[in-house]
Amino acid sequence: MQINWLVQLVAALLPMLIGFIWYHPKAFGNAWMKAADMTDEKVKGGNMPVIFGASFVMAFLFGLAYKVFADHGTMFDAFFRPVMEHGMGIDATTAFGAELKGHVDGYVARYSSWTHGLAHSVILSIIVILPIIVANALFERKSVKYMMVNFGYWAVTLALMFMVVAQFS
Repeated sequence: MQINWLVQLVAALLPMLIGFIWYHPKAFGNAWMKAADMTDEKVKGGNMPVIFGASFVMAFLFGLAYKVFADHGTMFDAFFRPVMEHGMGIDATTAFGAELKGHVDGYVARYSSWTHGLAHSVILSIIVILPIIVANALFERKSVKYMMVNFGYWAVTLALMFMVVAQFS
């Protein structure tokens, strides 16, 4: 799996940037604070270096999700890996292997775009992020407003992260 570490680092910064905008009082910050039962004192009482540091690490891991769930090139690499490495062992130097590699490379080139990242982020937002946020919020007795503010943030964040990683990896 080829990973462009610089692109992953940039993608990991996006949740903080988007969070700064999304949770700003002029956007959804006031609604979120009320729905989350947060106060200025609670916000100021947190250990911000630890919070931002851990959030960055989690965002970095989250950015790697594109390679696992949506990067078809990573998936098709299995054709050419040895069987011992969980591949199919197809030799790219044979006539069949070269033709298959040409088809795979063309397919991957077509789908290495921001629109592809956006499409996969919408799917994952609906089938993964939404159920997690709603289930947690229900048990925490949080409102629909709380669920939608947080889901909206994560859906937008995942979309931008996947778009960046898909376009520039």
